[in-house]
Amino acid sequence: MGSGVKIMEPCNLYGCSLGDNVFVGPFVEIQSGVNIGANTRVQSHSFICELVNIGESCFIAHGVMFINDIFDSGGPAYGDKSLWKNTSIGNNVSIGSNATILPVSICDGVVIGAGSVVTKDITKKGIYAGNPARMIREL
Repeated sequence: MGSGVKIMEPCNLYGCSLGDNVFVGPFVEIQSGVNIGANTRVQSHSFICELVNIGESCFIAHGVMFINDIFDSGGPAYGDKSLWKNTSIGNNVSIGSNATILPVSICDGVVIGAGSVVTKDITKKGIYAGNPARMIREL
């Protein structure tokens, strides 16, 4: 953990890396191997699974779910990590409440609307929303 990290209990944090001045709200789970950059805020009831990297100065709103198992084999991987996939979130990304983030790459400066489901890589700054998430407008 970096300096100035604030963690509100109860939380499940294990084997993750938190940069300077990260805030983690209550009822959050951050799994092993997750990296969260400096000055990022993770609000309550969010779940960040293994193989996720989040950049600096991001905002993860309440109830955001990250997914690393997309049932490629027709069902759950049952812990077979070779079937899991990575997620990479750039810097200055804001993700709205109850969004679901599948294994994707999101570039810097993106806003994801509340309740959106991100199913594909996002390579252009903008506001994205919907299921599946689509660009609403450029930033």
